[in-house]
Amino acid sequence: YFSTICMAIDYKVLGKRIKTQRIAKGTTQEHFAEHLDVSVGYISQMERGITKISLDRLSTVADYLECDMTYLLEGVNAESEDYLDKDFNTLYRRLSAYEKKILTSLVKEYVDVK
Repeated sequence: YFSTICMAIDYKVLGKRIKTQRIAKGTTQEHFAEHLDVSVGYISQMERGITKISLDRLSTVADYLECDMTYLLEGVNAESEDYLDKDFNTLYRRLSAYEKKILTSLVKEYVDVK
């Protein structure tokens, strides 16, 4: 799943989300850099979307900021009500009316049994 996301990462948006989470956590760029064992300049570039971040680094960032990687990448937490709504709706729109009917029946059955 993440490999498909990586091709379309908006690093400026990602950087803004990282900065927002860092500020919400109440930590400075200096403390953040120290934890990641990088320079303050790297943190600044990451938060401005100038540098690309590997998934390993992003995982470390998310752990430190105590947030989900999905939130940093897509702006939605896995626990949120609208998690994957956009992806589902995109796929759903590609179905024929008949396929939509089948899928709706399957989802309804799953929800009722769950």
